[in-house]
Amino acid sequence: MNNIPKLISSLSFSPYDNHCNESWLQTLRTNQAIAVIRAPDLAMGLAMGEAVAKGGMRLIEITWDSEQPEDLIGELRSRLPHCLVGAGTILNPTQLENAIAAGSQFLFSPYFNPSLLDTSVNRYGIPFVPGVLSPTEIFNAWQAGAATVKVFPIQSMGGAKYIKSLQNPLGHIPLIPTGGITVENAKTMLDAGAIAVGLSSNLFPPSLVKTGNWQSIAERTQNFVQTLN
Repeated sequence: MNNIPKLISSLSFSPYDNHCNESWLQTLRTNQAIAVIRAPDLAMGLAMGEAVAKGGMRLIEITWDSEQPEDLIGELRSRLPHCLVGAGTILNPTQLENAIAAGSQFLFSPYFNPSLLDTSVNRYGIPFVPGVLSPTEIFNAWQAGAATVKVFPIQSMGGAKYIKSLQNPLGHIPLIPTGGITVENAKTMLDAGAIAVGLSSNLFPPSLVKTGNWQSIAERTQNFVQTLN
């Protein structure tokens, strides 16, 4: 674990920062991958977060349907000050407010809600990434103020081929594909035009999680990060 990859260029975003969007985009360009953690309990979530951070990932998303997501986000921010820790699966205003109160540094949602986007970005200065799928949804979310959008579920739409097909008409909109991203196909998504990718269960093989083999997960993460360079 001596060759820790490039660090993110900005580790925090200030409320009402006019440069929030560009700072977030630069962070994504630099790191290219987000570890998405859906934790059944707090202890496991902490172990998962520390493992991927040890492997060199600097963007960690905690899904809001994890156990004790507020505590998990707060503790990971304390333990991993060199990482950005955010929340995902944000569905409504209450969850958004609670996620921000817990210290979330970015937010993801599986769908596009203009009100959530406006509150997060314009009231708090927190990057918000709505989930979209069709070209119309992608354009509408971007036009409404999303600096980047989550294309989900990407594998159902043909994977990297779909990302590539969007480049001519919508190449100016930064895309983050999720849903079926693996350590094997992530680079193809980036090569097709994605600004970054989100990986979930594929980073955490069940056999390694069951035995608590966090060192192997850290090594798996490090090998993955190196393929992106």
